[in-house]
Amino acid sequence: MTPEMVTELGRQAIETTLIVAAPILGLSLVVGLAVSVLQAMTQLNEATLTFVPKVLAVFAAIVLFMPWMMGVLTSFMTQVFLNIPNFGQ
Repeated sequence: MTPEMVTELGRQAIETTLIVAAPILGLSLVVGLAVSVLQAMTQLNEATLTFVPKVLAVFAAIVLFMPWMMGVLTSFMTQVFLNIPNFGQ
């Protein structure tokens, strides 16, 4: 296994991780910003107020995006397993 192959495999793994995590993190960011704006407008400075909407949004995103996420991860792992003979050379 050459250093270039290791670097490419690592790059693909990091890229896949970012692609899979992006929808959940993005939705959490949007909900957090919306709750922060609401808190700023109403002057409710309760730290626990942001927790529940974020948890609900992340749960909904996981339920909504899970089939797509599993497809991306399955595709990546299939590619890795099919390339195992090439890694041994």
